[in-house]
Amino acid sequence: MSNPLSMPLSRRQTLATLGAGTAGLALAGPAAALQAAPKSDAQKLLDSIADNLIALSPEGATSLGIDTGARAAERGKLGDRSAAGQKAVADTLRADLATVRAFDKTGLDHKTRTSLAVVESAYGVALDGFALPYGDVAVGGWRNTPYVVIQNVGAYLDVPKFLDSDHPVKNAADAEAYLSRLNAFPGALDGETERLKAAAGQGLIAPAFLIDKAVKQMEASLADAREGGGLVESLAKRTREGNIAGNWGPRAETITRGAVVPALERQLAEMKAQRAKATMDAGLWARPGGDEWYAWGLRASTTTRMTPEEVHQMGRHELAELHGRMDPILKKLGLTQGSVGDRMNALAKDPKYKFPDNDAGRAEIVAYIQTWLGKIRAQLPRAFRTLVKGNVEVKRLPLAEEPGAPAAYGGAGSIDGSVPGKFWINLRTTELHSKYSLPDLAMHEAIPGHVWQGEYANQMPLIRTMLAFNAYSEGWALYAEQLADELGLYDDFEVGRLGYLQSLAFRACRLVVDTGIHAKRWTREQGVEFFVKENGSNPLEVASEVDRYCSWAGQACGYKVGHSEIVRQRGLAQAALGSKYDLRDFNNVVVEGGNVPLDVLAQNVAEYVAGAKG
Repeated sequence: MSNPLSMPLSRRQTLATLGAGTAGLALAGPAAALQAAPKSDAQKLLDSIADNLIALSPEGATSLGIDTGARAAERGKLGDRSAAGQKAVADTLRADLATVRAFDKTGLDHKTRTSLAVVESAYGVALDGFALPYGDVAVGGWRNTPYVVIQNVGAYLDVPKFLDSDHPVKNAADAEAYLSRLNAFPGALDGETERLKAAAGQGLIAPAFLIDKAVKQMEASLADAREGGGLVESLAKRTREGNIAGNWGPRAETITRGAVVPALERQLAEMKAQRAKATMDAGLWARPGGDEWYAWGLRASTTTRMTPEEVHQMGRHELAELHGRMDPILKKLGLTQGSVGDRMNALAKDPKYKFPDNDAGRAEIVAYIQTWLGKIRAQLPRAFRTLVKGNVEVKRLPLAEEPGAPAAYGGAGSIDGSVPGKFWINLRTTELHSKYSLPDLAMHEAIPGHVWQGEYANQMPLIRTMLAFNAYSEGWALYAEQLADELGLYDDFEVGRLGYLQSLAFRACRLVVDTGIHAKRWTREQGVEFFVKENGSNPLEVASEVDRYCSWAGQACGYKVGHSEIVRQRGLAQAALGSKYDLRDFNNVVVEGGNVPLDVLAQNVAEYVAGAKG
């Protein structure tokens, strides 16, 4: 795709298209109400594809709350992380993709055609990833990486967190399923360790500074397992609190010490062996076949064919445009000297925008987020034709996760709505947050960002709930930030608008830094310096950000590419429809069309425009 850069519509232009009231407003109903009619052949095909994918990802079934009934056996399993497991995934995708391509699409409605197009796109890109000689492929997900195990990738991180946070323990059967998964954990670790060795045999070794982080974390996981910590205590505590009779703790401890600890030791030994051969080169350019892998990583993340150079230049161009909008606001605030980055650094030090770095300050942050979520809720009828509930909890990240985690993240809850969406906030230090940046963060992670969009996705066929595209997901969340500004939330709090613009500029920086590291031979230090110097970003935050780009090559580029394309499509719709254009209709087309690659998004918008023209 050509560079999708576009100038955002002015607030005045956008507000002119907002509905005057809430006429025609409806609350979107549950998916169950839509399933009474007999299923068509296309719907049956989509269901079978979903079942095949769920069978490969038992953890996904649990997280979605669908490991019940005919799928109850999935609750005791983990996905196969070995080379054979990877081949099984690729073989399943290949067979299902062939079926979709051969399926007669004559006479299908738009939604069903879209669902089939989404499967075709996600599976085609994933299969190209599996054809590469190394790495992990996220099928319809965002965590693609050339490194099987590293500081933010691997079963040693994923499985303990999953068992503690997602695996339910409400009865003895759940507890037995927990133990079954704990028994499967060593196999998952060993499967990855063998793939680590195979990649090293091809000359692929992660940067030394990433291995150092991974080794430190693995050593902590190992110490905890040896002491019968989290893996054991999570089950023991929950069975104790639920009065579930049985010797659950001792049984978990036997498995952990007897099988999990040795598997962790084997993986740690391999990581240390690779550290001896590692270099400090940050980017994929320094790895065998790295240019080819990065081209695929960018394609998977952005759902475009943009080259690293096009992405890099887009980032520089958008950063300059955004800084041009930030400059006059900074001047109004009395910050007139130095670059935009220098002045944002100065603003960050202003005590009036900080929270006390103690428990009272943490409580103030949570209350502040709730206040801003209340403000945006009141405005959403002006931006959407149909509304979902926006069911969200604001929660502090688990203490053990905070040191290596981002400032926040969020997502929708279970399909049936029984588990609310979460806005996880990192409160290890209140220095991570400011009064001008938190409102924008709440819009991105919760409403009308990830949690909001996810509730529309939860009403779609199961395969559509499972398949997500980074450029759409993150592009929507940035667009949600823009909507908050356009709906007037910052009219009486202009420093909040500055926080929003800095957030967009931060994503523009990502385009520059990610491509800089992987295609232009930047060092890790150059990446950190660019953020701090050019955008006034928090050095505490960006050091781990840059490390993340090194391991999730290309992922950080999906955000701004996706946002710019949504805005570009909105401009095309407004130009084509003139007085018939309504922001509420456009926004509903985007969220109700589901999580899609950007070319399918363009098709959905084009169909909406054709229909609205009459």
